[in-house]
Order: sequence, then C-alpha cells, then structure tokens
Amino acid sequence: MSSDIALEVSALAINVTIPEGLRWTDNRRGEEFTLTTLNVRLLPDGRLAAKAYGRPTGGGRGTYVTFPVPNRPELVALVDKAASRAGALWAAHRGLS
Repeated sequence: MSSDIALEVSALAINVTIPEGLRWTDNRRGEEFTLTTLNVRLLPDGRLAAKAYGRPTGGGRGTYVTFPVPNRPELVALVDKAASRAGALWAAHRGLS
C-alpha cells in the first residue's frame, strides 16, 4: 500500500470484562440485569465512550442489553486502565500471521 494514501479508521473499540467486585445490577422493562462487560470506544476527538452490557440476573436466554456506565471512580479507573492497556497492545502488534 502506498504511504501517500490517507487511511480512515472508522472504529477503535475494546471489550473489557468487569471484575466481580465492580459489577452492578440495573433494571430494564421490569427485568434485573447484571452488568458484566464494558465496550469502550475511542472517539475521533480522543475522548472515550463506554457502554455496559449484561444478562438477566435470574438467568435464562435473555437479550444482551446495553446500559450507561455509572460515573463511579472505580469504573472510570477501569475504563482508563483498559484503554491504556489496549493502546500498548496495539502499539506492540506483530502484524498479520
């Protein structure tokens, strides 16, 4: 690929497992969900955006639903640490195998 071609990267996103001690529950349409995963995106302006995903607390084959991430210091720190770790992993990539 020629170096004079501008590359457009449309998305940079990572998935992060929420450690047990930081998980929380939330309700949607009368059902309680346990939030277990974060999806963190790097926005074009360099800021981060995050959504939480979870499954019904009662079990079963419920829908994987998104929730906002509460503005709690320990969750903000988790997102920041995960983004920094992902950046280091990307920077150290070894190309296609």
